Order: sequence, then structure tokens, then C-alpha cells
Amino acid sequence: RKLTVAFMLAFFFIFLATSLPAEEHVVSNSSLHQALINSAATRQRNIVKTEKFFSSPAAQQALKKGGLVLKQVQKAIPALSNEEVARLARQTDKVQNDFAAGSLSNEHLTYIVIALATAIIVILILKG
Repeated sequence: RKLTVAFMLAFFFIFLATSLPAEEHVVSNSSLHQALINSAATRQRNIVKTEKFFSSPAAQQALKKGGLVLKQVQKAIPALSNEEVARLARQTDKVQNDFAAGSLSNEHLTYIVIALATAIIVILILKG
């Protein structure tokens, strides 16, 4: 009798396990794929925005005053993490807006560009 009950329980659990629907993933593959595409596009926009900032005549002049090389900065930008690139893009946007609004002088811009470029290079060195 115990053997019959054990078989019945085993059969019940097997039947129950095979009849339940498969567990759905919380995030679908297409949603995950789209999120990756969006993340890569955002990263690329931030890299382009930052490289454009450092390629501006005012930034290039500031880099020269600071003894930094534009190519070295441009090479370092893509090596930054997504968060670092996003933060840098926000900072360069703010600097450009402040400079355009007249709240930053050329001297302030020079110091900021040198500080940002130095930070980029230091981050790259620390990662390497």
C-alpha cells in the first residue's frame, strides 16, 4: 500500500510539473536587445558630443596651454565606461552652455578643459 501511494504521489508531481506553463522571462529577448541598442546609441552620442567639445578651437587652445595633446584625449574617451562618458558629456554640455551664456571667461574655460582632459587621461592610466 505504501508503494502504491508513493507511485501515485510521484505520478501526481510529474503530471503537475509537466502540465504547468513554462515560466516567462521577466524581460523578453527583444526588450533586452532593444535596451542594448539604445545603450550603445546613447554611448556613441555621448562620445561624439565629448569629442566635438574637445575638438572646438577654444578647447584645442586650452589643451595646448595645458601641454595636452588632443589625439591623446580623443583616444582616451572611448576607453571610458558608459557612466564616465555620460558624466563627461553632461559636464561638457554645461561648460559649453555656461561659456555661450558668458558666465565663463576664456581663462575659466581653459582651466576646465585642462581639468577634464587630465581626468580622462588619469582614468585611462588607472584602468590600464
